[in-house]
Amino acid sequence: MLEHLRSLPASLNSRSAGDSTSFTVRSSHDDHALWMQKMDITPFDFSYLSNLLGQAFHDWTNQKDSVPDRPIAEYSVWNTEGECMGKNSNHDTDSDINVRSLVLECAEKGQTLSKRGISKHGEYLLIAEPLFSRINKDIFAVFIALVFESHRSKTSEAVVRSEALHYRTCFYRRFEYIFMTDLLHAHEHTAREEHRRSILFQIVQRMHDKMDVGAILDEVFVSMDYLYPSTHIMLYMSQDQRNFNPRIKPLLIQERGEDICVRSFMEGRLIVSRSDELDKRIIEVGLPLKGKQGIYGVFHIEMNEELMEDSDLQLIAMMADTAGTAFENAKLHEQSHMLIQELRVINDLTQRLNKSLQLMEIYQFSEQELKNIFQADFCCILQLNDSTNRFEVMATNVKDIRHRTYPVDSGIAGYMYQTEEPLIISDYTQFDKVTSSFMELTGAMSLIAAPIRVDGQVKSAILLSHVREHFFSYENYRLLQMLSIHLGLALTNATLHAEVRRMANLDMLTGLYVRHYLDNIIHERQAHDYCGSLVVVDIDQFKQVNDTFGHQTGDQVLKQVSDIVTSSVRAEDICARWGGEELAIYMPQIGIHQALVYAERIRTRVEAETRPSVTVSSGIAEWNWMDEKVSVESLFYRADMALYCAKNGGRNRIVIED
Repeated sequence: MLEHLRSLPASLNSRSAGDSTSFTVRSSHDDHALWMQKMDITPFDFSYLSNLLGQAFHDWTNQKDSVPDRPIAEYSVWNTEGECMGKNSNHDTDSDINVRSLVLECAEKGQTLSKRGISKHGEYLLIAEPLFSRINKDIFAVFIALVFESHRSKTSEAVVRSEALHYRTCFYRRFEYIFMTDLLHAHEHTAREEHRRSILFQIVQRMHDKMDVGAILDEVFVSMDYLYPSTHIMLYMSQDQRNFNPRIKPLLIQERGEDICVRSFMEGRLIVSRSDELDKRIIEVGLPLKGKQGIYGVFHIEMNEELMEDSDLQLIAMMADTAGTAFENAKLHEQSHMLIQELRVINDLTQRLNKSLQLMEIYQFSEQELKNIFQADFCCILQLNDSTNRFEVMATNVKDIRHRTYPVDSGIAGYMYQTEEPLIISDYTQFDKVTSSFMELTGAMSLIAAPIRVDGQVKSAILLSHVREHFFSYENYRLLQMLSIHLGLALTNATLHAEVRRMANLDMLTGLYVRHYLDNIIHERQAHDYCGSLVVVDIDQFKQVNDTFGHQTGDQVLKQVSDIVTSSVRAEDICARWGGEELAIYMPQIGIHQALVYAERIRTRVEAETRPSVTVSSGIAEWNWMDEKVSVESLFYRADMALYCAKNGGRNRIVIED
């Protein structure tokens, strides 16, 4: 209330220097009474005493009227500016009685003054009694008594002084009452604020103790429900936030227009709106959930305005600020944890992919791993076949589409082949770009897909789906993009490895396999098959061809003979360049006489089709599971001996081992 009333006087704690009485210990009640008596007003307060003077005069009048046989006089109280603050007479004072001048003179001189005169009601006596403050004895008001001649014998200055002191007592009682009322209100307000701050501290502590985004948002709702049970609160999130709380919904800015939530989100500040609903006045609040890095959503609060004070809005705003900071910290912690997990996943997947250089193993392993990483229901990996220009299903857990092929311009894979961009679908029923048999056969609603590039060209595609809508997040979409890059590198390595192996096993001149590859194939066949035949073909007089026509022509002849050999045998037969001008053909699962038919066909065609014309000699050997010794070396040796016999027997002939 008054500034100097906010501290206790020092006299309550020590005895004054002029106090000659012995020191006694007062009771608590006496101390409080003494403390109240030491409260006083100063000249700075005089301009604010109008209401207090009037209320005190009303109290004094009520007490005076309750006492019988009191002297009859007209009493009034005036401030030091000469304004009447209260009087006990209902009729106006006679205009010829100048009370104000006596009041001002009394306030100036600071002593009791009296004045006699005659009015239309007769002779009168006007007495002015100054009222002094408790401590500094400053005049704060003037007490006036107007006594007419008929009552003059019953009223004296002593009586007026007594009434003035009585009024002064009423004034200070009212002053103390107002002071105590303000003090109690201040105490209640302080206690209420302390309680709110205590609650806010507990809320802040609980929020910052949590590092889970969902738990922090749930804590906000629990706290609001505890503090304001009748409040309706919703949270509209601007980001992809997977949460099953029904009071958390996405903030669809385009659909909501310019409502309070959109305005609060766009402006980043508290917005309050008031409206009438039936017999209640509703207050609507839009409060942003924001941190240092941005705004993540908006709280929408509705409640009865009678239950909401400004301090409540401040408390709710502080709660929202705390929730925003805690939410941001938890989000950053979650993102850092997710980033670490992504790096681990990428590292583990890359290591496992690099352990295999077989294309089918990589596809099958990737299908299983990707399905587990993203917790998808279905997975499909397709590869583009350049020869047919169609996508082939290489690995999937959907039985109905295994080994299927699709046109390059159809389905999800075809769409990504054209756009060369990854794809995320939250609700397949709302996707109208293309139709997908993969989605329709599985009944899936959510999908993430990414193309796999090899040498900058889209060569494969990954499809992951789930039956639930909005299942995959943007983080899943981004992670699949990174994993597709590493999978593309693994496929490139496997393809290059297969090509290197193929080139290492082929003779560059003839296009036939080399001898060591033929040795390995025969060795594998002898471990599983029951029989097989080996035909060794040698070009007769090949040195004369080189000497006569040159080595370039000799190479052409060797290539012609190789083509004739390849086109004269079965698809499962293995043709190889054994060395120099010698060729070898391994024919699995046939006997020596069947091999003779193919050898004769080769001999006849070589003599007829080569330019310049050459002839060939052949030796044939066979093996079967009943032989005493089955080995690659033994088979080659016997075929070579048969070829030696054909050479010595006149060339352009075929000899079968004995």
